[in-house]
Amino acid sequence: MSGLFVGATGLQTSQNSLHTTAHNLSNIETPGYVRQQTLHADMTYNNISNASVSKMQIGLGVEYDIVRQVRDEFLDKSYRKETGRSSFYDVCQETTQEIETLLGEFDGVAFQDSIANLWTSVQELQKDPSSSVTKGSFVNTAAQFIERAQAVYNGLSAYQDNLNARIKEYVDRINDLGDEIHELNEKIHKEELGEQEANDLRDQRNKALDELSSLANISYHTNADGATEVLVEGVELVARDRTFHMDVIVEEGTGFYTPVWPQNMNAEVFQRNEEIATAFNTDIGQLKSVVLARGDRRANYTDMDYNTYMNGNYPGEEDPLIPTSKSIVMKVQAELDQMVHSLMTEVNNILTGEKDKIDAYNASDPKDESLLPIYESDEDLPEELFVRLGTSRYEKISKGGKDYYRYVPEGDDPTHADIDSLYTITNIKINPDLLKTPSELGNYFVTEDKQVDHAKADLLADAFNRNFSTLSPDLTTTYNYRDYYSALVGQVATEGSVYSSIVTAQQVATHNLSDSRDQIMGVSSNEELTNMIKFQNAYNAASRYITACNDMLDNLIQNLA
Repeated sequence: MSGLFVGATGLQTSQNSLHTTAHNLSNIETPGYVRQQTLHADMTYNNISNASVSKMQIGLGVEYDIVRQVRDEFLDKSYRKETGRSSFYDVCQETTQEIETLLGEFDGVAFQDSIANLWTSVQELQKDPSSSVTKGSFVNTAAQFIERAQAVYNGLSAYQDNLNARIKEYVDRINDLGDEIHELNEKIHKEELGEQEANDLRDQRNKALDELSSLANISYHTNADGATEVLVEGVELVARDRTFHMDVIVEEGTGFYTPVWPQNMNAEVFQRNEEIATAFNTDIGQLKSVVLARGDRRANYTDMDYNTYMNGNYPGEEDPLIPTSKSIVMKVQAELDQMVHSLMTEVNNILTGEKDKIDAYNASDPKDESLLPIYESDEDLPEELFVRLGTSRYEKISKGGKDYYRYVPEGDDPTHADIDSLYTITNIKINPDLLKTPSELGNYFVTEDKQVDHAKADLLADAFNRNFSTLSPDLTTTYNYRDYYSALVGQVATEGSVYSSIVTAQQVATHNLSDSRDQIMGVSSNEELTNMIKFQNAYNAASRYITACNDMLDNLIQNLA
């Protein structure tokens, strides 16, 4: 009878192996499916007796030992890390491309044209400051310049809002994947209690890990009971018995989402001033890349302070922010506003005749208010071309029992608390009186003896030709207003080219790792068809073996009965 049992086990094992092969073939195009492989083993041997050199045993056949997934854990971890890094730089490349579009051509009108037109109007004004035509042209082109600057800045802000919405989506997706992995852990644990392999469930879990690795920097390990525990940015997301959800808090003032860990007293998921480098594995995950690209505020020229730009620290502030240099959008916002702010204040100070006094005040440390322009009567107050929305140019003060009017300087508080006092893109407009009656601009170009003041027009032209600033605090090359914007666009294009090269290299690395994984865990139809023939022949052989045993037993019974 043991001979028949050996044949029966051969039939059963071959049939089960055929089922596994058919399962592989039916899932050859299923995303995330991992090839399954059957392992056979000897069944328990029966001891008949003991000889002097060995035991005398009779085998009971073969058994279907295990159905295992064929995968390489090292390749899995490498692939997931490089996928996360590739996703990080994909966002960087996408952001620079969007900014290039905003800077180069917005609604069919290039911002560069408005700068060129403003320079042309200054040249015409320099030729004839008394002409109502040139004065009107100058005021109108200044208005167009501000309008285009605000359009570009608002476009950058709108893109920030778009990135902000994606942050919430990514956090929700991370939580969903965490819940899915935890649920699959429970199903796998229950399924494998009876020594049965839950390979299809493991495929689903591995697919979830693949997607999660593109969203954030993850690490994970699988326990002895088959449960996979996952850490995101070094903090537990999936534990053995539960999932710890990531959350977002809404920043006051901006409405920006900041990812936090509720279980850690709302500690932020990402360090704001962390160095981003491949060597430290800090350049992994879409979520982090989007947070950095968006930044944590609407940047303006005050964010060009060296400490803020490089380290994320305002002077006198302990809590770090995202450094301006690390946020693609904030950096362009700050650099654009730096140019517009400098141009507006320079033009205002020249037209009002207050340039020397205000420059002296700005250069003083500590600030010496006695250097500020002051007037005895409101009738003596000159009008500025660019007007702050929340602050008048002059304030009324009392001194020695007499009223005076003094220039209101821009606030020294670098934390944006006094934004209304700043000459910044979002807080400026053209003087409505001059816009309505441009001829009033002529009052600026008349000397005390009623002669045309060409000197003031020359100062405006000189201001456009003079180099006023570097593009950023970490650079040394200075630019005039006409070249500054071209340098800004060139900088973004250069960064875009760098990110494009990194993305291409990452795609190659990820593709190579994916191919290596597929060679191991992918289903080959030729290989599976070969296995099918092998197991079918094994099934036929076991069947013939049983037939032979049956004939032998029949012969013994019939002839020896």
